[in-house]
Amino acid sequence: MYEHVVHRASFASIAERLKAYFGLPVFTPDVRTFKRRLAHDYSETSQQLLAKLVRGTVLHADETTVHLKQGGKGYVWVFTNLEEVVFMYRPSREGSFLHDVLKDFHGVLISDFYAPYDALACAQQKCLIHLIRDFNHDIQRDPWDEELKALAADFGRLLRAIVVTIDRYGLRRQHLRKHMGDVDEFFRAVSGRLYRSEVAEGYQRRLLTYQDKLFTFLCHDGVPWNNNNAEHAVKQFAYYREIADGYFSETGLQQYLVLLSLNVTCKYKDMSFLQFLLSREKDIDVFAAGRGWTSVQPTIELIPEGFALSRRKRSRDWDQIQQQPYRKKQE
Repeated sequence: MYEHVVHRASFASIAERLKAYFGLPVFTPDVRTFKRRLAHDYSETSQQLLAKLVRGTVLHADETTVHLKQGGKGYVWVFTNLEEVVFMYRPSREGSFLHDVLKDFHGVLISDFYAPYDALACAQQKCLIHLIRDFNHDIQRDPWDEELKALAADFGRLLRAIVVTIDRYGLRRQHLRKHMGDVDEFFRAVSGRLYRSEVAEGYQRRLLTYQDKLFTFLCHDGVPWNNNNAEHAVKQFAYYREIADGYFSETGLQQYLVLLSLNVTCKYKDMSFLQFLLSREKDIDVFAAGRGWTSVQPTIELIPEGFALSRRKRSRDWDQIQQQPYRKKQE
């Protein structure tokens, strides 16, 4: 399963390797059974990760499409805080299940502008990179819309000033709150304008609708202004989707997502997913606290005593060879 989840090896490939390396009579259906068994054994671990995410102060959420082998289309959702990661499958993008999953979450939810997130009762931070992308896309489609460009420029100046503070002090509200006056002034100016451009007017409505969710991060410590963390986590599934999209069964996908949740969580915690599986421990935090993931020195003698490695003089890099004549000329 380590080969399947981490290195995206197919069931047939795994069965073939087990026969070649160890002479074991393992076949593709057997490997599929291994996955089902392991996903069942660690389903409680996945629920523990989700419970820890809900108890946290910051949560990133995102979703992406997936195609099943029966021809249906579904969605894989991801929830993460950059320490724990949980993937879930849902047959549609309808987000009513979010109320049940996140009903006890009282931190700040960071997401895109997908409507089902808006109905959640927790504080929210919308991904400003999504907004910037939308601005740029519409400006490229209509480069002569001066009202849209002016609105985008005002928003850009405000955000750039905030990012300068973040670069200097980090995501600390002690320093970020000083920008609240500029934010209020920006929204007052936006609300008082009358646009002739339909696109600019649409952005005006959008900005005012999400006024209380665009700069939430200014009033909290450690809350990012973008959803890059969730998008990065989604990529861990997207890598496997590139080779398996359209071959998933719903049950098989759900089993895979349980194991993928464990794998990415171990990666974020700088632990070995393989060592965690071999330990048979079901709680990742208990495993981490016990340092059971520390690699053991091999007992095999890799370099026999008395065997000397050949030492070759390292040749100069190409750029060093090219720069030396230039330096001599300068001298």
